[in-house]
Amino acid sequence: MKANRVFHLIVSRGGREPAFLADRGRLDRIEVVSIDDGELLLYWDLPAKDAARLARRLRADLSGLEAEEFLALWEGADGSEYFSDPQ
Repeated sequence: MKANRVFHLIVSRGGREPAFLADRGRLDRIEVVSIDDGELLLYWDLPAKDAARLARRLRADLSGLEAEEFLALWEGADGSEYFSDPQ
């Protein structure tokens, strides 16, 4: 079964503005939750621009991968390959 039928992606912004206008100090939260039991499986607290980039990648993987493949790919991953370099 596709991952987007088993898991739900929740992105909570730390402010009202979009990521490209966000303060450098704003943190956004990304959660991947099991639809069946509501269990939190993956969690990140990231700067807004990094969170937007990671959320795009997670959405693509949720729609393109099977549930087992998605978990195998993202479990234990910090997602840092999608983050911007600190300045």
